[in-house]
Amino acid sequence: MCGTVGHPLHSTEKGSIPVHCPFCRHCDTKVSDSRAAEDGSAIRRRRLCPMCERKFTTIEQIILTVVKRSGVVEAFSRDKVMRGVSKACKGRPVTQAQLAALAQRVEESLRASGQAEIPSEKIGVAILGPLEELDSVAYLRFASVYKNYESVDDFQREIDALRLSATVKQPRPEGADAFDRITAQEPLLS
Repeated sequence: MCGTVGHPLHSTEKGSIPVHCPFCRHCDTKVSDSRAAEDGSAIRRRRLCPMCERKFTTIEQIILTVVKRSGVVEAFSRDKVMRGVSKACKGRPVTQAQLAALAQRVEESLRASGQAEIPSEKIGVAILGPLEELDSVAYLRFASVYKNYESVDDFQREIDALRLSATVKQPRPEGADAFDRITAQEPLLS
Protein backbone atom coordinates (compact mmCIF):
# COMPACT_ATOMS: atom_id res chain seq x y z
CA MET A 1 0.00 0.00 0.00
CA CYS A 2 1.31 3.41 -0.95
CA GLY A 3 3.00 5.37 1.88
CA THR A 4 1.89 3.18 4.77
CA VAL A 5 3.66 3.26 8.10
CA GLY A 6 1.93 0.53 10.04
CA HIS A 7 -1.54 1.88 9.26
CA PRO A 8 -3.39 2.44 5.99
CA LEU A 9 -4.17 6.09 6.82
CA HIS A 10 -0.56 7.15 7.41
CA SER A 11 1.49 8.51 4.55
CA THR A 12 5.24 8.96 4.47
CA GLU A 13 4.86 12.17 6.51
CA LYS A 14 4.37 11.18 10.14
CA GLY A 15 0.74 11.63 11.24
CA SER A 16 -0.61 12.90 7.91
CA ILE A 17 -3.25 11.35 5.71
CA PRO A 18 -2.20 10.78 2.08
CA VAL A 19 -3.87 12.87 -0.59
CA HIS A 20 -4.06 11.03 -3.87
CA CYS A 21 -3.59 12.85 -7.15
CA PRO A 22 -7.00 13.05 -8.88
CA PHE A 23 -5.31 12.58 -12.27
CA CYS A 24 -2.91 9.65 -11.83
CA ARG A 25 -3.90 8.42 -8.30
CA HIS A 26 -0.30 8.72 -7.05
CA CYS A 27 -0.43 8.86 -3.26
CA ASP A 28 2.50 11.13 -2.43
CA THR A 29 1.45 14.64 -3.42
CA LYS A 30 3.24 17.73 -2.11
CA VAL A 31 1.73 20.96 -0.80
CA SER A 32 3.02 23.98 -2.74
CA ASP A 33 0.85 26.68 -1.09
CA SER A 34 -1.56 26.93 1.88
CA ARG A 35 -3.98 29.75 2.62
CA ALA A 36 -6.91 30.26 4.93
CA ALA A 37 -10.25 30.48 3.12
CA GLU A 38 -12.03 33.83 3.04
CA ASP A 39 -14.04 33.22 6.21
CA GLY A 40 -11.23 31.38 8.00
CA SER A 41 -13.25 28.19 8.41
CA ALA A 42 -11.15 26.15 6.00
CA ILE A 43 -7.65 25.85 4.56
CA ARG A 44 -7.09 25.94 0.81
CA ARG A 45 -4.03 23.97 -0.26
CA ARG A 46 -2.44 24.00 -3.70
CA ARG A 47 -0.83 20.61 -4.34
CA LEU A 48 1.61 19.21 -6.89
CA CYS A 49 1.85 15.60 -7.95
CA PRO A 50 5.54 14.61 -8.43
CA MET A 51 4.52 11.70 -10.67
CA CYS A 52 2.43 13.46 -13.37
CA GLU A 53 3.49 17.02 -12.39
CA ARG A 54 -0.09 18.32 -12.44
CA LYS A 55 -1.46 20.76 -9.86
CA PHE A 56 -4.76 20.60 -8.00
CA THR A 57 -6.44 22.26 -5.05
CA THR A 58 -7.85 20.76 -1.87
CA ILE A 59 -10.03 22.41 0.75
CA GLU A 60 -9.59 21.17 4.30
CA GLN A 61 -12.24 21.89 6.89
CA ILE A 62 -12.71 20.72 10.45
CA ILE A 63 -15.72 18.45 10.67
CA LEU A 64 -17.79 19.50 13.64
CA THR A 65 -19.32 16.65 15.58
CA VAL A 66 -22.04 16.86 18.18
CA VAL A 67 -21.88 14.79 21.36
CA LYS A 68 -25.42 14.22 22.56
CA ARG A 69 -26.38 13.72 26.22
CA SER A 70 -26.76 9.99 25.53
CA GLY A 71 -23.14 9.84 24.33
CA VAL A 72 -24.08 9.38 20.67
CA VAL A 73 -21.80 11.32 18.31
CA GLU A 74 -23.10 12.70 15.01
CA ALA A 75 -22.02 15.27 12.45
CA PHE A 76 -23.11 18.87 13.06
CA SER A 77 -25.97 19.89 10.79
CA ARG A 78 -26.80 23.51 10.07
CA ASP A 79 -30.14 22.29 8.66
CA LYS A 80 -30.96 20.62 11.97
CA VAL A 81 -30.34 23.93 13.77
CA MET A 82 -32.68 25.65 11.30
CA ARG A 83 -35.39 23.00 11.79
CA GLY A 84 -35.20 23.30 15.58
CA VAL A 85 -35.29 27.08 15.57
CA SER A 86 -38.06 27.20 12.94
CA LYS A 87 -40.35 25.36 15.36
CA ALA A 88 -39.86 28.17 17.88
CA CYS A 89 -40.43 30.74 15.10
CA LYS A 90 -43.70 29.22 13.88
CA GLY A 91 -46.24 32.00 13.33
CA ARG A 92 -43.59 34.69 13.89
CA PRO A 93 -42.40 37.20 11.26
CA VAL A 94 -39.12 35.35 10.65
CA THR A 95 -37.99 34.48 7.11
CA GLN A 96 -36.09 31.45 5.88
CA ALA A 97 -33.18 33.76 5.03
CA GLN A 98 -33.07 34.97 8.64
CA LEU A 99 -33.14 31.36 9.89
CA ALA A 100 -30.29 30.47 7.51
CA ALA A 101 -28.26 33.47 8.71
CA LEU A 102 -28.87 32.47 12.35
CA ALA A 103 -27.77 28.89 11.67
CA GLN A 104 -24.64 30.21 9.94
CA ARG A 105 -23.83 32.45 12.93
CA VAL A 106 -24.27 29.47 15.25
CA GLU A 107 -21.95 27.30 13.15
CA GLU A 108 -19.34 30.08 12.90
CA SER A 109 -19.36 30.61 16.67
CA LEU A 110 -18.94 26.87 17.25
CA ARG A 111 -16.06 26.69 14.77
CA ALA A 112 -14.45 29.72 16.44
CA SER A 113 -14.37 27.76 19.69
CA GLY A 114 -11.66 25.57 18.14
CA GLN A 115 -13.31 22.36 19.31
CA ALA A 116 -14.09 19.60 16.85
CA GLU A 117 -16.48 17.83 19.27
CA ILE A 118 -19.23 20.05 20.61
CA PRO A 119 -21.55 18.98 23.45
CA SER A 120 -25.19 19.42 22.38
CA GLU A 121 -25.74 21.82 25.32
CA LYS A 122 -23.26 24.28 23.79
CA ILE A 123 -25.25 24.34 20.57
CA GLY A 124 -28.33 25.42 22.50
CA VAL A 125 -26.33 28.17 24.20
CA ALA A 126 -24.96 29.29 20.82
CA ILE A 127 -28.53 29.53 19.47
CA LEU A 128 -29.96 31.59 22.34
CA GLY A 129 -28.05 34.85 21.71
CA PRO A 130 -28.77 35.23 17.99
CA LEU A 131 -32.36 34.07 18.48
CA GLU A 132 -32.97 36.68 21.18
CA GLU A 133 -31.77 39.36 18.74
CA LEU A 134 -33.99 37.96 15.98
CA ASP A 135 -37.31 37.51 17.81
CA SER A 136 -37.96 37.65 21.56
CA VAL A 137 -41.09 35.46 21.40
CA ALA A 138 -39.27 32.75 19.45
CA TYR A 139 -36.40 33.07 21.93
CA LEU A 140 -38.78 32.53 24.84
CA ARG A 141 -40.29 29.46 23.15
CA PHE A 142 -36.87 27.97 22.41
CA ALA A 143 -35.51 28.80 25.87
CA SER A 144 -38.52 27.20 27.55
CA VAL A 145 -37.63 23.86 25.96
CA TYR A 146 -33.85 24.22 26.10
CA LYS A 147 -33.79 25.41 29.73
CA ASN A 148 -36.55 22.97 30.70
CA TYR A 149 -38.99 25.45 32.27
CA GLU A 150 -41.21 23.81 34.85
CA SER A 151 -43.45 26.66 36.01
CA VAL A 152 -44.91 30.03 35.11
CA ASP A 153 -42.28 31.56 37.42
CA ASP A 154 -39.56 30.30 35.07
CA PHE A 155 -41.25 32.09 32.17
CA GLN A 156 -41.69 35.25 34.24
CA ARG A 157 -37.99 35.34 35.19
CA GLU A 158 -37.02 34.99 31.54
CA ILE A 159 -39.50 37.69 30.45
CA ASP A 160 -38.13 40.03 33.14
CA ALA A 161 -34.57 39.36 31.91
CA LEU A 162 -35.68 40.06 28.31
CA ARG A 163 -37.29 43.35 29.33
CA LEU A 164 -34.19 44.38 31.27
CA SER A 165 -31.88 43.60 28.35
CA ALA A 166 -34.22 45.47 25.97
CA THR A 167 -34.06 48.64 28.10
CA VAL A 168 -30.28 48.40 28.35
CA LYS A 169 -29.93 47.99 24.57
CA GLN A 170 -32.33 50.81 23.59
CA PRO A 171 -30.51 53.80 22.11
CA ARG A 172 -31.00 57.05 23.96
CA PRO A 173 -32.73 59.85 22.12
CA GLU A 174 -30.55 62.59 20.64
CA GLY A 175 -29.81 65.25 23.24
CA ALA A 176 -30.64 62.99 26.21
CA ASP A 177 -27.11 63.22 27.62
CA ALA A 178 -27.19 67.03 27.57
CA PHE A 179 -30.62 67.00 29.24
CA ASP A 180 -29.30 64.68 31.98
CA ARG A 181 -26.35 67.00 32.63
CA ILE A 182 -28.60 70.06 32.89
CA THR A 183 -31.13 68.42 35.20
CA ALA A 184 -28.38 66.97 37.40
CA GLN A 185 -26.99 70.43 38.20
CA GLU A 186 -28.06 72.24 41.33
CA PRO A 187 -30.90 74.71 40.74
CA LEU A 188 -29.84 78.33 40.29
CA LEU A 189 -32.75 79.66 42.35
CA SER A 190 -33.84 78.28 45.64
